[in-house]
Amino acid sequence: MAAKPVDRVPRHIAIVMDGNGRWAKKRLRPRSFGHHAGQKAVREAVEFCLRRGVASLTLFAFSSENWQRPATEVSALMELFLKALDREVDELHGNGVRIRFIGDLEAFAPELRNRMLGAMERTAGNTALNMNVAVNYGGRWDIARAARLAAEAVARGEFGPGDIDESRLHDYTCLADQPPLDLFIRTGGERRISNFLLWQIAYAELYFTDTLWPDVDQACLAEALDDYARRERRYGRTGEQVTS
Repeated sequence: MAAKPVDRVPRHIAIVMDGNGRWAKKRLRPRSFGHHAGQKAVREAVEFCLRRGVASLTLFAFSSENWQRPATEVSALMELFLKALDREVDELHGNGVRIRFIGDLEAFAPELRNRMLGAMERTAGNTALNMNVAVNYGGRWDIARAARLAAEAVARGEFGPGDIDESRLHDYTCLADQPPLDLFIRTGGERRISNFLLWQIAYAELYFTDTLWPDVDQACLAEALDDYARRERRYGRTGEQVTS
C-alpha cells in the first residue's frame, strides 16, 4: 500500500481541554489555579494552528453540564472569561483570528455576554483562523436547536417537511459555515466525547492523550497531527478504493 502523506493537515481541529483541575490538585492548589494555567495551552494551540495553516479550531471551554460544578468554581471560570477577553482579544485580532462563541449565550450575565458579542463583532472580518469557543454548549443542544430552526422555517413556508435531510439540517448547526471536523483531540486521559460536537464528529478522527491540558504544548499537538497524517480516512469505502 502506498505510504500515507506525512504533511496532511486537518482543516478543522476540536479540542476538549480536560485536566485543569487534576493539574492543580497535583500541585496542592485550587481548581481555579489549573484553569488559569490552561490559558497558556490555549495560546499554544492558537499559535500552532496559525503556523500549520489550520482553518478552524474549536475549543470546549464550558459545557451546558458544567453549571453543576461548585458555585465557587463556576464563578472563577466566569471571572477568567472576562479577564481573558480583555487581555487576549487585541492579540488575536492582530493575528487575524476570528473569534466566535457557540452555545446558549443567554445563560450568561449581561456583562460577559456583551463582551463575547463585542469580541465576535470586532474580529468578524478576520480570515487567518476561525477560533470557535464552545460555552454553555452541548452537542444535543446543537442538534435540537437545528431541528427547531428548521421547523420554524417550515412553518414560514420556506420549504416542506419532506425537504429536511442531513444537508438541510446541517445548515442550521452552529458550525455549518466552517470546514467539516477532521480531528477531535481530548486531553487529560479520559476516553469519551462528553456531548461535544455530536453532529460534527461523525467522520472525525479521534485522538486521546493522557497529557493534562495545562501541560499541552506545540510538541504535543504536533504528535496529534502526526498520528492523524498516518491514518487512512475511508468514509465507508475500502482501503483499496482509497489508495486506487
